[in-house]
Amino acid sequence: MVTAVTFPTIALSETGFARADDKENSIIIEVEGNPYERKKEIETYHPFVEVVQVYDTILTGLALKGDLDKLQDIKTKSFVKKTYPVRNYQVNSRDEDNINKSIPFIKKQAKGVLPGDQNYTGKGVKVGIIDTGIDYTHPDLQKNYKGGYDLVDLDDDPMETLPEQGSPTLHGTHVAGIIGANGKMKGVAPEADLYSYRALGPGGMGTSIQVIAAIEKAVKDGMDIINLSLGNTVNGPDWPTSIAVNRAVDHGVSVVIANGNAGPDQWTVGSPATATKVISVGASTPPITIPYLDDSFTNKKIPLTPLMGSVPWQFEKDQPIVYGGIGAKPLTDARNKIVLYKRGEIPFAEKARRAQQAGAAGVIIFNNEKGPLQGSVADGKAAVTIPVVSVTKRDGEWILDNMVNKNNWLDTSYTTVKDKMAQFSSRGPVTVNWRIKPEIVAPGAAILSTVPDGYRELQGTSMAAPHVAGALALVKEAHPDWSPQKLKGALLTTALPLEEKEGQLYDPIEQGMGRMQPARAIETSTILYQPLISLGNVTKLQDTKTYAFKVENLSNKKKEFYFDMPKQKQGMRWVLPQSITVPPGDKKTIEVKLTVDSNRMEEGIHQGWLTLKERDKTYQLPYLFLIKGGDYPKAMGFDFSLEALSDDMYQYSLYLPEGAEKVTVDLYDPQTFQYKRTLLEMDDQQVGLIEGTMEERKVGKGGQYLAVVSITTSNDKTYTYPSNIVIEQ
Repeated sequence: MVTAVTFPTIALSETGFARADDKENSIIIEVEGNPYERKKEIETYHPFVEVVQVYDTILTGLALKGDLDKLQDIKTKSFVKKTYPVRNYQVNSRDEDNINKSIPFIKKQAKGVLPGDQNYTGKGVKVGIIDTGIDYTHPDLQKNYKGGYDLVDLDDDPMETLPEQGSPTLHGTHVAGIIGANGKMKGVAPEADLYSYRALGPGGMGTSIQVIAAIEKAVKDGMDIINLSLGNTVNGPDWPTSIAVNRAVDHGVSVVIANGNAGPDQWTVGSPATATKVISVGASTPPITIPYLDDSFTNKKIPLTPLMGSVPWQFEKDQPIVYGGIGAKPLTDARNKIVLYKRGEIPFAEKARRAQQAGAAGVIIFNNEKGPLQGSVADGKAAVTIPVVSVTKRDGEWILDNMVNKNNWLDTSYTTVKDKMAQFSSRGPVTVNWRIKPEIVAPGAAILSTVPDGYRELQGTSMAAPHVAGALALVKEAHPDWSPQKLKGALLTTALPLEEKEGQLYDPIEQGMGRMQPARAIETSTILYQPLISLGNVTKLQDTKTYAFKVENLSNKKKEFYFDMPKQKQGMRWVLPQSITVPPGDKKTIEVKLTVDSNRMEEGIHQGWLTLKERDKTYQLPYLFLIKGGDYPKAMGFDFSLEALSDDMYQYSLYLPEGAEKVTVDLYDPQTFQYKRTLLEMDDQQVGLIEGTMEERKVGKGGQYLAVVSITTSNDKTYTYPSNIVIEQ
C-alpha cells in the first residue's frame, strides 16, 4: 500500500475505497494459487462478476468488475489474499512559451566530437508510459501512439481523465511528449512506439497495486522500456512497487523512474526509485534564464524562483514595491507596483489574483520557514497574468526592511545558467542498503511539452525521467541486442558530472554519475556496470569495506585502466588496484577497498569521488558510506484507511527501515493539538513493511486527526513522525 505522495507532479494513494452507493465497482485482487484456475472458479460460481484481466508475471491476481454486493462475495473466498480499490482518488498535483530547450540541449552534446552521423530516432523501440494516461488525439502524439491499457477503468482506452470523469489530468501526455512527440514538437526519440498504461486516475491518484498491474501488462506487451514518473514517500528498497520494477528488469525491460520532488533534503528519494535494478533520475536545469533582484548599494543579489504556472519575470526598469502581508486585506496602493507577500493562510494563486485585481505589476512571496519556497498559481480558477516569484524567508525579510520600509525600488538582472541541480530534486541515499540515488540526472526544470489541447511548462523529476527513457530508446535502436544492464551502464558511464561551483562537484546523493549524454552513450567503447560505489554502514570502531564492479571493453584493442590516488582524509584509507588490463571484447571485475576508523570520523553520511582513468578519458565514480547510520527517518509511509469493499474494517501500513522495539500511533486534534487517544501499539517489529487491520469499534470516532507515530529503537531512543489522516465512517 502506498500513502499520499509528494513526487513529481504525481501521487499514489490508497485512501480511496468503494462506497456503498456505487452500484458497479472495479477491483484488483491478489490470489493464492494459479490465477487462471481462480478465474475459472469465479466465472463458474459468480457469473455476474466479470474477470477483465489476469496477472501472472509481476503480480498473481485478477481484475474484476461487478456490482458491489457481488464483489463483496468474492472478497470472502479463502484464496483471496487482498483486495485493492481502483476508484475515488484525490488530487495531489503540482504544475507550473517558447521552444523546448532541453531536448536539443541533451542531444547536441557530442556533435562534432564523436565520429559518425547520429540520426537515431528510437524507431522500432517500444516505450510504455505508466502514468495518468495519454491524450492520443494530440497531433504531436498521434503518429507514435500504438495502444495500451487502462488499469483504472479496466479497459483498452487509456485516455487522460476528462473533466466529466473527475479532476482532469495531463501529466502522462506531458511525459509522452518529452519521450516521443513527433509533430510541431519533437521528443527525444520522435519515432519510438508509445504505449500508455493508465494507472493513476482522476487528479493523478492511484494505488500501488494498479501500478504493479500496469508494470505486468507492459512487460507482457513486450515493452523495451518503461517510464514511471511517479512514486511515494517511502525510502526503502523492499516496498512492493520497488520489488515489482526489479522483476520487470529481470524480464528484460529497462525501467526508468523519477527520483522525487522532496529535495533538497537527504533521504528523500521514494519508492519505486529506491529499487536497485532500475535507473533513478534526478532533475537538473537546461539552459534557463534566472532573474535576480539587485541592490547596488549593498551588493545584494536575490534569486527569484518563478511559481509554476506563472508568466516570466521580465522587468527591465526599477520597480516600486509595497507590502501586502499574508494577503488577507485589500490592496489600496498597488497599481504598477510589485507586491511583497508573506506565505501563510491565503493560497498563492489567490494572493496573486488579489494583487492582479489591484493593478499590480508582479508579486513576490517569501517563505515563512527556512529553505526555498515552491508552489503554483495554476489552481484551475481565473488565470494569473502577472509574474509571481518566491524568495526565501531571509531574503523576503531583507526586502521588507531595506526596500519596502525605506521606499527603495527594485532592480532586476538576469543570468543564464545550465547544468545546475534543481532544488526540488530528491536526494538519496536509500535506507537499509545505503545505495546512492539518483544514479543519473536530466533536465527537469521549466520543460515545455504536450498536454491535452496544447502545450505547457511543467517541472519536476517527472520531466527528467522521460528524457532518460527517450535517450534509452536512442541507444536501444543503435544497439538492439544490448540488455537493460548494458543500456544502463552505457548511460551511467558517459554521464557528465556536474559542478556546484568551479572545481567542486555536486555530492553523489544529488547527481549520481551526473547529467546524461546520450550521443556519447551510443558511441562508448567502455561500459562500467554498477559504478556507484555504495560501501554500506560502518558500525564497528574499525572496519574494511569492499566493493566490486565490472568494466567491459567493447573495442578491438586492449584497454588499460588505473585510479588516481584520492587525497588522504582522516579515518579513511583506500586500497585500489594499480592498473587493470581488459582485453578486447572482454570484461574484468575491479575491486576497491576502504578501511574506516569510525572513532576518528563524525556520524552520518560520508561521500566523495574516485577518479578512474583510461588513456585520455576520465571517469568520476561516486562513493558513499555511513558511520553508525546517520540521521535517517526511522518510520515512513503511515497510512490508515477503510479497507476495500468494507464499511467497518480498517487497514493500516507503516515502513520501518530498521525495525523497532515499540511503535505507537497517537491521535491529536489537528487545530488545538489536544491528545485524543492511542490508535495503535505494537512491540518487536521487524525491518520493512508493517500491515494490519482493525475493526471499527476499536478505531473510535471518525474525523480529521494529527497522527503522531512514535518509534522506540533497540538503543532506547525515541523518534516521532507526524502525519495528517482522515478516519472515515
